Amino acid sequence: MNKTRVDDMLIEMIEPKIQEINKKFTNGESLTQDDINTLLLKSQYNHINHLDEKLNEVTQAVINLEHKFEILETNYKSDFKTLSQQYKSDFKNLEEKIETTIQKALNKNMMMLIMVLGFFLTLSKLIDKMF
Repeated sequence: MNKTRVDDMLIEMIEPKIQEINKKFTNGESLTQDDINTLLLKSQYNHINHLDEKLNEVTQAVINLEHKFEILETNYKSDFKTLSQQYKSDFKNLEEKIETTIQKALNKNMMMLIMVLGFFLTLSKLIDKMF
């Protein structure tokens, strides 16, 4: 247990008086108001020490929590960067596939148009020669 400043200074100062009060109480003697106040003071010091220990525990828990959040943040940034790069790559591949599909469709339509125009031109020439 870490000693607090209260442990070091105040409790050690009243410890002899506390021992006297314990002897009085053990012997069945009545306690004076000063004795009762000293016991209350010791109780308050113990309470302060307990709160100080709990504060240290809470402080350590907050430090641990901050560390966990730092790890989580690092992992999140790393995962986000990886996913971002993957989606960019996937989007680029999809864009290229769409462009290829559109180009093929345009080429096919252009060929069909040329063939239809050629057919009608040939047909019109045949009809023109017949008549």
